[in-house]
Amino acid sequence: MTTRTPNALLREAVTESGLTYAALARDVRAVAAECGVTLRTNKSTVEHWLSGVVPAGDTARYLAVALSRRIGRVLSPADLGLAPQAPDDEAVGLTLATDPLEALMPMWRYELDRRQLLAKSAYSVAAAALPLAHVREIADRTAAARTGRGIGMNEVAAVRDMIHFFSEMDERHGGAHGRSALVQYLSDDVAALVRGNHGTEEVRRQMLSAASRGVHLLGWKSYDAGQQGLAQRYYLQSYNLAVESGITGHDGFVMRTMAMQGLKLHRPEHCQALAETGLTRAKGKVDVQTEALFRVVHAHTLAKSDQRQAALAEAERARALLVSDQGDEVPFWALAWGPPAASVYSRTAKVHEALGDHRAASEQYERAAGARPSGTYARIVALDLVAGAEMQLKRGGIEQACATWHRAMDHMDGVQSVRTRKAVTTMRRDLARFRARGVRCAAELEERAIDFLGRQA
Repeated sequence: MTTRTPNALLREAVTESGLTYAALARDVRAVAAECGVTLRTNKSTVEHWLSGVVPAGDTARYLAVALSRRIGRVLSPADLGLAPQAPDDEAVGLTLATDPLEALMPMWRYELDRRQLLAKSAYSVAAAALPLAHVREIADRTAAARTGRGIGMNEVAAVRDMIHFFSEMDERHGGAHGRSALVQYLSDDVAALVRGNHGTEEVRRQMLSAASRGVHLLGWKSYDAGQQGLAQRYYLQSYNLAVESGITGHDGFVMRTMAMQGLKLHRPEHCQALAETGLTRAKGKVDVQTEALFRVVHAHTLAKSDQRQAALAEAERARALLVSDQGDEVPFWALAWGPPAASVYSRTAKVHEALGDHRAASEQYERAAGARPSGTYARIVALDLVAGAEMQLKRGGIEQACATWHRAMDHMDGVQSVRTRKAVTTMRRDLARFRARGVRCAAELEERAIDFLGRQA
């Protein structure tokens, strides 16, 4: 009979967390779910771990993340007395290295080699605070070659055009399309241009900014695939490149994105600070449409923290900025999700949703869907319509909601996205009670949903 040695390190961490075994099991299941994995962890499972049983597969990493979130510092499986799983790999992309490409190169190798470590990585609350403590001196680092004949604005324009192409492909067909090609382009072509001989300092700055936008898009593709930990790593390195570029507002825009990710994952820690810091770095220094993008995300973080009046006031400031627009050029990095007005309407809807005003939320989601060219932005138009349908259903408008869901699904054909599939699955669940009552529109949607999911498999 094998005698196990109780895991003292794990027991100390569990005691420090203050969690019951049942509560810890629930948190581990939640972390795994964020990574697309279903676990059956329960109180007895935790007891087995404490007795010396080593969690199977990636569960040790999910356990470490769950305890890290509760305790407030980063813990690895090794810190919990569990066999470390490639500890150097675990940290890839979660630090702001002297050279952003040093962090990105191994991440890109994982992508191209189809390795699953980073794809299964969990969102880190601790890492979400990194930009706030990041030393500004990164922006003053000396590049290998700043002056002399070499790379110019034509090369910068070419990178921007290529990233724009990949971005449109992403919105039209989903994050799965073109992902490996984008990784290859960034690692082979853009990395060389970032490290190359730039004709002027301004060319260098703009090339770094263009690279940041490309890495930001990889984060968005990972997010769309449900790979939240990997998305966060890309956002951190996009931030790193944006800081080094010194382009006003660009680093704050990535912080805005990180705040949005935290809100979506119901991890509000640091979100308001990220949104506020991003806004501070941009307000009065960028065009009014771009500033509106910052303000409306700040409004969402305020709404999530139950600051109702402040949230509504900030959302109104964002709207007023759109109205006052004098036609100033919007920087290319601020066009990540298409027309700024559409993004402001969509995020304003989330403000109202967080505050429980489903009617206003529904109206704003509808407005957002109508403000984007549907052919180019099929996925995001579909998701805004889905969100609007959910608001209509909460107000009791089953017929109206079903009609809106049909419109949403009209835009989903040809889109390969975890989020659109999840939206359809959630719709089926929400309409189950109506199908049971024989509501015709719910039954019709069910047939369409089954066909859609079958074609996506």
